[in-house]
Amino acid sequence: MARVLIVDDSPTETHKLTTILEKNGHAVLTATNGESGVDVAREQRPDVILMDIVMPGLNGFQATRQLSKGGETAGIPVVIVTTKDQDTDRVWGMRQGASAYLTKPVDEGKLLGTIAEVLA
Repeated sequence: MARVLIVDDSPTETHKLTTILEKNGHAVLTATNGESGVDVAREQRPDVILMDIVMPGLNGFQATRQLSKGGETAGIPVVIVTTKDQDTDRVWGMRQGASAYLTKPVDEGKLLGTIAEVLA
């Protein structure tokens, strides 16, 4: 199964996502903000990254842009997982290099399906 990096400043959201992923056989890495998410991605090379948008410091859009433009992380798909569900947010997220965009609360089936899609 996949190694998934969750980048989210909410312990509750991180716990929810971790529970779903581990129950379905995925290994989970976590980071609590954009800066540490970029660092963990560079060091650990996860198979896929679940990225929140609203975080202190480097936000999810900025972190996604850094990852998608960074040589060693450019091939890692980023799935944005956020409460921001405006079309403008979705378009901007995809422009930053995201492979997919999901809104919270995330449906388990949709999350797992999206991860399978971006890894295919």
